[in-house]
Amino acid sequence: MIVGYARVSSTGQSLDIQLELLRAAGCARVFGEKRSGRTRDGREELAEALEFVREGDTLVVTRLDRLARSVGDLFAIIDHLHIKRVQFRCLQQSGVDTDSSSGRLMLAILGAVAAFEADIRKERQADGIAKAKEAGIYKGRKPTVDMELVRKLHADGKRPTMIARELGIGRASVYRALTSCRS
Repeated sequence: MIVGYARVSSTGQSLDIQLELLRAAGCARVFGEKRSGRTRDGREELAEALEFVREGDTLVVTRLDRLARSVGDLFAIIDHLHIKRVQFRCLQQSGVDTDSSSGRLMLAILGAVAAFEADIRKERQADGIAKAKEAGIYKGRKPTVDMELVRKLHADGKRPTMIARELGIGRASVYRALTSCRS
């Protein structure tokens, strides 16, 4: 059986193109999700697809970065498939499969390149944030905790654990709010 897996990073993106390509490739079953792909954590559809495939099946993705963004995760997934005697194929990166030695080599090279690109993107983002902070432009994201309310509740005699429970936030957030008012 040919089984497909599709993923987009955010809810604003569409799976339609990937699903169309996977169905055209003959996938009898397709798993799809809208989740960030930096790690396998929280990717329920991927976990389900990996559980679903059986010996003799082929797992297909449109692009390698839809399956994994780190070499470690990529090889963990490929090892899992290998143990289950499931083949792997990537549609838009021809030659990326586990059917042949050259396909496995290509998989390793492209996995390393994808990890390298992710690292570079992360470094550029950090550089951009540092530059924006120097210029006084970057303020970080807006706090999700109403600092004034936390301080008021604390001033009214409520303990941090009670405040956290009442506001539905973590105790660390309460302590951060209380500490920031002292600085």
